[in-house]
Amino acid sequence: MPDQDICSYINEPRLVARKFLARPQYEGVGAVVRRSIGRFELKYFDPLIVLDEFSVTAPAGFPDHPHRGFETVTYMLQGAITHEDFEGHKGTIEAGDLQWMTAGRGIVHSEMPAAQGTQKGLQLWINLASKHKMIGPRYQEMLSKDIAETMIDGIKVRVIAGEALGIKSPIYTRTPTMYLDFTLKPGAHLQQIIPKSWNAFVYILEGEGVFGNQKSQPVTSHHILLLGSGDGLEAWNKSSKVLRFILVGGEPLGESVVQFGPFVMNTQEEIDQTIDDFENYTNGFEKARHWRSESAISLDY
Repeated sequence: MPDQDICSYINEPRLVARKFLARPQYEGVGAVVRRSIGRFELKYFDPLIVLDEFSVTAPAGFPDHPHRGFETVTYMLQGAITHEDFEGHKGTIEAGDLQWMTAGRGIVHSEMPAAQGTQKGLQLWINLASKHKMIGPRYQEMLSKDIAETMIDGIKVRVIAGEALGIKSPIYTRTPTMYLDFTLKPGAHLQQIIPKSWNAFVYILEGEGVFGNQKSQPVTSHHILLLGSGDGLEAWNKSSKVLRFILVGGEPLGESVVQFGPFVMNTQEEIDQTIDDFENYTNGFEKARHWRSESAISLDY
């Protein structure tokens, strides 16, 4: 089958600089994640802190836990997760839905299975600049039907953040970010522009694809590919099956990073202060003193 091209005028295609296989590990309470960013080989990929492909079956999940200093982006692939926090925000994220949560100065929340069987999805942590780390928490949520989507010449894209194939996402990215969910039919060839100064990666969800150079060896699911310098990505599906992957990029912050579990700040002093704030229910964590999620309370009975 001949290549089907989407031309985005890429002058300098980004090649694959590094490749890792994300292996399963346990996280939360009994949940299984494949962590590709935030692991020992790749602690940080400015401004991206963590990428998890998670798989959760009740009673496993992510019970009450805090965050400060960054944003979490939850994109469901299968099943549903119920989210609730100490501000009274509660809802269910179903397959194809998106939740873009700015933790800012502090949030305590839970993320637990909301359906039978196995729930699967992706969670990306995006760092905030020092001037934004202590802003108030906020949410941007989109149902699957409202996510910008188009299909051209065997390429389907869902635009979580940024722009692709002529369509844009309404999501506001305080740290400039692109997040694209691509599906390529056999024979399809993609060219996608990426700002030259940004860091970017590909994470393969299904099938196998060729990235950066069409003479490269195909790469299979659960691999993360860190892209080198250039102005865009080229990808080919030379197999007989569908290829699905996400392309994520972000503008580097160029700031120091100190992380202690779910807290991401710029200095050790700020981490020490965050721990003190959380333990003493102050400076953004006041509501944590008397709050427990409904899922946590139900486990007591």
